[in-house]
Amino acid sequence: MNTLHRWIVPLFALPLAALAEEAWHPSKYGAEDTLGALNNLAPGKVVAAARLVQAGKVYRLGVETGADSPAYAPRRYAMTILQLDDGTGTPMGANRATGNDDLMNLWMGIGSQIDGLGHMGIDHVYYNGNRAQDFVRPTGLTKLSIDRLPPMVSRGLMLDMAKLAGQNPMPEGAAFNRAEIMAAQKAQNVKIEKGDVVLFHTGWLNLAERDPQRFMAGAPGLGVDGARYLAELGVVAVGADTWALEVLPPEDPQLAFPVHPELLAKNGVYILENMDTRALAADGAAEFLFVLGVPRFVGAVQAVINPVAIR
Repeated sequence: MNTLHRWIVPLFALPLAALAEEAWHPSKYGAEDTLGALNNLAPGKVVAAARLVQAGKVYRLGVETGADSPAYAPRRYAMTILQLDDGTGTPMGANRATGNDDLMNLWMGIGSQIDGLGHMGIDHVYYNGNRAQDFVRPTGLTKLSIDRLPPMVSRGLMLDMAKLAGQNPMPEGAAFNRAEIMAAQKAQNVKIEKGDVVLFHTGWLNLAERDPQRFMAGAPGLGVDGARYLAELGVVAVGADTWALEVLPPEDPQLAFPVHPELLAKNGVYILENMDTRALAADGAAEFLFVLGVPRFVGAVQAVINPVAIR
């Protein structure tokens, strides 16, 4: 059994009790809430974030997504280019128009992605007590799907955990929690606020091309205490330059991806994975306007994304 599969096994093979230490939490936004921490966005927050734009510099946070992208098995990407004819036939009309189309066979959870609130739950119960039997269908989610999400526009923060640790990249299994996150804020002279989008830079993304097997076999990342701290502060979303956001192997080997249900199921905080924070880190950019128009694929659990940071 190789390194990747020694502890990262399909979730359906894990004991359900291992997914979290305690049950999901009722939403503080109401019994019918389906948006979670997105409720913390407000027009005033958007206006304040827009004032951060001074230089007009734009950073794309999404990575290239293709057939060679490292991905959690069995996720994959396959593209087929279709022509209106065989490429040698008669063009259309007097203007001799020709063209191409594309057909994709794509797992939504590949490359840079957003995890919606229907992605991970606890014992088949998802955010705000929604039971899988009531909203999960083979044709798509009838609740908590990403097509229902409004645009995510807010203040973004990039915390350089690699610089704080003095290791770039940080090693797999290196967790950062409340104390480290507070130290990073102090070092970069920023303070996490309600409605923020917080991104962590660990340097791990550099391994995606150079050593994809190691990249997928573990990662530095957010610990459970850190996730709870961020949820307490009211952040909208949390992301990192790693494929799972959270530390792998996990802090407690008996738990399976514990940060995911902590953020998604218990607190309604969205997860952003494989965020390309390298240019932000190189510029020492800790604070920026974050913009994400979430793709509106009906019934989707996740989606490939390319958010932007603007300074």
